[in-house]
Amino acid sequence: MKKTTLKNYARLLAECGVAIKKGDPVIIQASLDQPEFVALCVEACYKLGASRVTVEWSYQPLAKLHYRYRTLKSLSVVDEIERAKLQYRLDNNPAMLYLMSDDPDGLKGINQEKLSKAAKARFPVIKPFRDAMDNKYKWCIAAVPGEAWAKKVFPGVRTSTAVENLWNAILFTSRVIDKAGKDLDPVAEWKAHNESFRARCEYLNSLGIKTLEYKSANGTDFTVDMIPEGIFCGGSEHTLGGEEFNPNIPSEEIFTSPKAGCAEGLVVASLPLSYRGQLIENFSVRFEGGKVVEAKAEKGEELLKEMVSMDAGAAMLGECALVPYTSPIRESGITFYETLFDENAACHLALGRGFTNCVKDYDKYTLDELHAMGINESMIHVDFMIGTEDLSVTAVTESGERVAIFVDGNWSF
Repeated sequence: MKKTTLKNYARLLAECGVAIKKGDPVIIQASLDQPEFVALCVEACYKLGASRVTVEWSYQPLAKLHYRYRTLKSLSVVDEIERAKLQYRLDNNPAMLYLMSDDPDGLKGINQEKLSKAAKARFPVIKPFRDAMDNKYKWCIAAVPGEAWAKKVFPGVRTSTAVENLWNAILFTSRVIDKAGKDLDPVAEWKAHNESFRARCEYLNSLGIKTLEYKSANGTDFTVDMIPEGIFCGGSEHTLGGEEFNPNIPSEEIFTSPKAGCAEGLVVASLPLSYRGQLIENFSVRFEGGKVVEAKAEKGEELLKEMVSMDAGAAMLGECALVPYTSPIRESGITFYETLFDENAACHLALGRGFTNCVKDYDKYTLDELHAMGINESMIHVDFMIGTEDLSVTAVTESGERVAIFVDGNWSF
């Protein structure tokens, strides 16, 4: 891949993703296999005025060894180093750039029950930090092609070719290059993209939606209630301090957090889900009284059931996201096996934690008040894809009017 193109991508992530301003501290989390691109991101942040850029490296095979050999007691502890890092983030609000590149199957064979128990034990320590930082810092999730991930997506070619193919797919869907591979001005592309999100959100927020109804020939037949004070969001977001950033690059979704405990019916997934380094495939979940009461999968069913039982909120919805079937990611014809991309190829739902900023004037309410309104609380937030070419989504408004939102998998307006 041309270095000039990669520099453009790094500039996009620094300027539009985490939106670096003079004096900002930055933390980049990335895998050890991405040193060259991480260096470009570090330079891009400094050129925009970052005061200090810290890189936190990870290595999936090493993580797998920790999970395999450490005891449950050891994995359950949030040690002083981790606490200090969380306290630093709370005190300094560094911009966080997360670069995804891991193997979707990289943790296959690990004892998931052990991981779940450890996560549950750690959560009460981490939660106060997480809640205190909510909506106060800029963050962005983006991707870089790891070799194992690239081979999963493009299994029939050489590793080098697979990596190049995945680079092209990432850069095209992130609006850095066009279909012919020609460099674009990605910052300008994203400014226009964000404007298109705002127009659709304004329309949806004007309807006064009470309920969304989903139906598809694959068996999806599902209803979910909205929070009366809720709003639809998409594209760029703002911190409580008013700083604009783009949390996901790429992104094609407009989303909201539904009312926790108010969902009924069957939802059939349309794409595989990579969760904790393992794939869940051909699965469905059934809701009654707002909670998952049945979870089935041809592959990974036990992991799916483990996921929805992580805590009380894990079996309830935290997000409803609308993505047209004709999105650039879907039209690429690629299954990425990575939620950042696959969630933007199809309408999706998320089990677990909801988004407090999906309530109008959310900053005027306490966290307890937002939860009372219907924002779900959980230690997890896991997106799964449900969009199909025949999916219909119909809004029922507070006045009883029925408004088509999606027809045949795409926007009706």
